[in-house]
Amino acid sequence: MTDIPLVLADGIVRRDALRGQTLLQPTRFALGAGERVAITGPSGSGKSVFLRALALLDPLDAGSILWHGAPVSRAAIPAYRRNVAYIRQRPALLDGTVEDNLRYPFELRAYRDVRFDRDLAASLVAQAGRGGGFLDKRASELSGGEAQITALIRVLQLAPQVLLLDEPTASLDPESSRAIEGLVRAWFDAARGARASIWVSHDPAQAARMSERHLTMRAGTLDESALVPTHKEPSR
Repeated sequence: MTDIPLVLADGIVRRDALRGQTLLQPTRFALGAGERVAITGPSGSGKSVFLRALALLDPLDAGSILWHGAPVSRAAIPAYRRNVAYIRQRPALLDGTVEDNLRYPFELRAYRDVRFDRDLAASLVAQAGRGGGFLDKRASELSGGEAQITALIRVLQLAPQVLLLDEPTASLDPESSRAIEGLVRAWFDAARGARASIWVSHDPAQAARMSERHLTMRAGTLDESALVPTHKEPSR
């Protein structure tokens, strides 16, 4: 792991503006290249709030996010999200086929410089244990596990550097859960030492399988005993 984290959360805070409740206490957290982190904790403890804050999907009430040591400006957020991908528990899919859903990101401005690779998509589908006809299945016909596999492949084909996985296998059958874990493990191993992930789970055994560093969260606070040392600015 290099001295400069991939992602550094510097004192980030999230509040519920309507209720005045602090959802995420001031948090300093660094994620280095080559790290696989798991976060466990009770429901409502702030795990999803933290991941969404890291992904810059929700506005911060205090603090900042640094990417490779540099603050992420408003204009740079689309590029940041291209590299730091958030996978939620219940994916949203478009009407149409699995392939239509996999092609969709390439219509967005942030991905205009790359093209959909059907062979790569088929390879990822095969890694997930699905047959060649899976790309032609209608989204409305997919099981919950198949929908999550589709959502994950839609992200993995874009080769992000960081995955933020928010209970991606909750309520899935064991076969689908194993497929999701296998896809993430293969993605990490394909560029070992260059990628990183955070996996939120209620399952301690899964957290152990999918990480080497384990944090807990309670009442919006990460277990500070597991946090990394203060980030040092690179010498110039």
